[in-house]
Formats: sequence, C-alpha cells, structure tokens
Amino acid sequence: MIAAQLVPTPVGPLSLLSREGVLVAAGFTADPTEMFVRLTPALQSEGLEVVDDLGPAASATRAYLAGDLDALDEIPVSQPGSPTRKRLHQALREVKAGTTVSYAELAERAGLPRTAARAAGSACAQNLIAPFVPCHRVLPSGGGYGGYYYGVPVKEWLIAHESGQMMNAG
Repeated sequence: MIAAQLVPTPVGPLSLLSREGVLVAAGFTADPTEMFVRLTPALQSEGLEVVDDLGPAASATRAYLAGDLDALDEIPVSQPGSPTRKRLHQALREVKAGTTVSYAELAERAGLPRTAARAAGSACAQNLIAPFVPCHRVLPSGGGYGGYYYGVPVKEWLIAHESGQMMNAG
C-alpha cells in the first residue's frame, strides 16, 4: 500500500507518498492522487491510503519549513528512470540548500558532459519527489527562474526560503 499524507506549507499543501518508509512521490498539490497517477503501474497496483502521519518524511518537511534546510536530505527516495536520469536525480540531491546550479552544471555534477543540459532539464521535468529531489535549485543559465512543475511562485518561494529571504507566497 502507498501511504499518503498532506503537510501544510506556506505555498500550499505538500502531498507525500511513501512505500515502506521510502518516499516515492511528493508534490505541491492538495490531492495525493495527482501524484499517485504519476507512479509506475506496479506501484499504482498497490493502492493508495491517506494516513495521519507518515513519520520521518512528514517530520523532515516540518523541520525544513522551520528552517532546518538539510532535513529533507536524510529521507530515502526512490523513483523510476534510466541510469542517466538516476545520476541526475542523485546529483540534484547533492545541490545544497541556498545554492543553485544551471542545467549544464547539473549535468557536469552527474558526470555527464555539459552538453547534457537537455537531459538535466528532462530529469527535472520528470522528477516525482519535489522538494526532496530539489529541482527548484536549477535555474536557466540565461537568467530568471525557468519553469517549475508546481508553478514559478512555488519555486521562487523555495529558493527564497533556502536563501533566508522569506517572502509571501502569491
């Protein structure tokens, strides 16, 4: 069974989905089924149950929101993908809170050529476990915030939160 919990955040509810203590999806939505339908058919076949407390993942989220910016790093995650995508997701987890990288830099950190920036962008777009796999920390080299699956205002808030420049969600 996939267990889900909603955790309130300043930018809206964060749905956490976990299987046997490993986070398989997380996203800024009030409806956990929006994340559930993005899982593999094998995981979907296990069913979804909303619970009151997922334990460590929910505690880490609350700690992160309270200012412990490294709290999410300790939570185990698992998501599907090619070996290249898995390398990119692992490199994303190593980008420290309060810092950002470009797509080309992310590719380089994953041991791929800088020309793999497009693959890095795809890995971010397909990331199922935000903000635990922090694709919000990747910015276009040309400036601005670029896109974000949950909307640019959420990305802006996450970056501001991590840099100590709190701002109101809007």
